Amino acid sequence: MSDAPDIATQSGPEIVTFGCRLNTYESEVMRNHVRSAGLDDVVIVNTCAVTSEAERQARQTIRKLRRERPDARIVVTGCAAQIDPQRFAAMPEVDQVLGNQEKLQPESWGLPPAEKVLVNDIMSVKETAGHLIGGFEDRARAFVQVQQGCDHRCTFCIIPYGRGPSRSVPIGGIVEQVQALVKAGYNEVVLSGVDITSYGPDLPGSPSLGQMVRRLLACVPELPRLRLSSLDCIEMDDDLWRLIENEPRLMPHLHLSLQAGDDMVLKRMKRRHGRADAVAFCERVRSIRPDVVFGADFIAGFPTETEEMFGNTLRLVEECGLTWLHVFPYSPRPGTPAARMPQVDGGVRKERAARLRAAGEAAEARTLAGLVGRTATVLVEKDDLGRTEHFAATRLGRPFPPGSLVPAAITGIANGVLTGTPL
Repeated sequence: MSDAPDIATQSGPEIVTFGCRLNTYESEVMRNHVRSAGLDDVVIVNTCAVTSEAERQARQTIRKLRRERPDARIVVTGCAAQIDPQRFAAMPEVDQVLGNQEKLQPESWGLPPAEKVLVNDIMSVKETAGHLIGGFEDRARAFVQVQQGCDHRCTFCIIPYGRGPSRSVPIGGIVEQVQALVKAGYNEVVLSGVDITSYGPDLPGSPSLGQMVRRLLACVPELPRLRLSSLDCIEMDDDLWRLIENEPRLMPHLHLSLQAGDDMVLKRMKRRHGRADAVAFCERVRSIRPDVVFGADFIAGFPTETEEMFGNTLRLVEECGLTWLHVFPYSPRPGTPAARMPQVDGGVRKERAARLRAAGEAAEARTLAGLVGRTATVLVEKDDLGRTEHFAATRLGRPFPPGSLVPAAITGIANGVLTGTPL
């Protein structure tokens, strides 16, 4: 998750993407639809609702885009637009608001419709289409949507009301998508969704996430690298455990949706795991895949969180051996149960988030130091910069084509980035 927008303006429509990898994927779907419709002077703002700050940035960006593109058709979509379409429709800079279902439909991108707001009841959506994408602009890796929506109701989260119920892409569609991407030259694919460990119960035969991944790798043997987006440690199936242990193409980098490390906070968040579950999960993974590196999402300053409770979260970073942290100070979302709970002072939230980030930076420094002297295969993102199997940023000293896989000897660390010598 990220509040920072990703802006793609190189050719065709301008797309500003906020938030998660799923939004990144869906922005490419929209790009294809707009190009097929022959529309050039269109600006799309794909919003995020995970924090109030993300929504504020989206509104600020919309106003800025109108100043820069006075004659463009500005279309606002994404989770924030799905949840509160009228707020964006009321902005004079906005020409149209599309819901999360409508934005993925080709017919939404023809001539401007008579209605300014086209937003369906997302809770009524039952299917997830496997939209085929031939490539991603300016990206070394490709993201493939395997699941959409969420059936859980964490007390801090508004996203289920932007994404709808959990629904899965059939395995055949995922295989077809990945085959097309590999044929287009992509060496790494990231499987993405809102809650990917809930994959499968709505499909015939109820395949699990692990079963889907196993079949995908068997059907696309030429795919060199596969990553999974955020996992829930309480929803792991036997096939996924076996893949973690035995499949080298599944990267040794797992990102976990933890949110907190204190049992009372987790209970008030209405999470399904406890602190001991997170520790046991990391210990089991490390026992079968010793070189694994973990990332994790955390919320600092959740309502009612005391200093002692926060201390349990802070200690979890070391106890689980976490490296890549995404830390957010708690942001109350209107309409969620947590917004009605006793709130922690805003300054305390920010201070706790800073301490968590500092713990993450220290853990990252230890991880990078442990990689020096080893060899790695770097997926080049731009010029001489890329990422290893463990998602560690690495500079190779000379440029390679984006998407290249370059074996390298890791020689040191400069400004928080590994340095490597191509082999």
